[in-house]
Amino acid sequence: MRVTQGTFSFLPDFTDEQIEAQIKYCVSHGWAMSVEYTDDPHPRNAYWEMWGLPQFDTKVEDTDNVMREVRAAREAYPEHYIKLIAYDPSRNRATTALAIMVNRPSVEKPFKLERIQGPGRTHRFHYVPVDAEAANGKVASTNGKPAE
Repeated sequence: MRVTQGTFSFLPDFTDEQIEAQIKYCVSHGWAMSVEYTDDPHPRNAYWEMWGLPQFDTKVEDTDNVMREVRAAREAYPEHYIKLIAYDPSRNRATTALAIMVNRPSVEKPFKLERIQGPGRTHRFHYVPVDAEAANGKVASTNGKPAE
């Protein structure tokens, strides 16, 4: 199962040259760059671990510093998801302008969300890992009932 979070996530993985081109685009617009990583790509996991500090006021000619951080994160965590995020400060708040997945584990484990209905129309969601056999066959749907 391919995790599709962030910009361009439905496209094939970018090469280093394509990532550098995106970094130059972001930096030329004055966006701050940050590298984050996780081993839990659950859609509700919005807070990934930061790799170093965000890079502010980076000039286009210094984009190799951002790429160096991406490579260092890949080297330290080769079996994690690594994301490059650009923040647009133009409205005086850190708004995500671009998020690119720059590394994936060699085997992406399937997962699903299980919805649990509570009293008074409340819903809770639970992360459920799916084993390989279930991923190829029938997988339980919402409320834990088998899919038909």
